[in-house]
Amino acid sequence: MSNLPEYTRSQLALRNGQDHPEIWCAYHGMIYNVTKSRLWRDGKHYEHWAGQDLTEELTDAPHTSYVFDKFEIIGKLI
Repeated sequence: MSNLPEYTRSQLALRNGQDHPEIWCAYHGMIYNVTKSRLWRDGKHYEHWAGQDLTEELTDAPHTSYVFDKFEIIGKLI
C-alpha cells in the first residue's frame, strides 16, 4: 500500500457526495471509496458525512472497523 496516492483533508472534503461524483471517507489514515454503497447515498450515512476522517466518530458507531473491509482503499490521508 506504499504506492497509494496521497490526498489532503481539503481534497478529501471535495469527495463528499455533493461536489464530485465520488464519495470518500477516511479511517486511520486510509481513504476509502464508498461511492457504490447505498448506505452512503448523497454523502450521508446516518449522522456521518462523507469527505471526512471518520476515525474518531467510529468509536460511537454500532459496528466496528470491519465495515471498511468491503470498500476499496484508494489513497492515504496526509
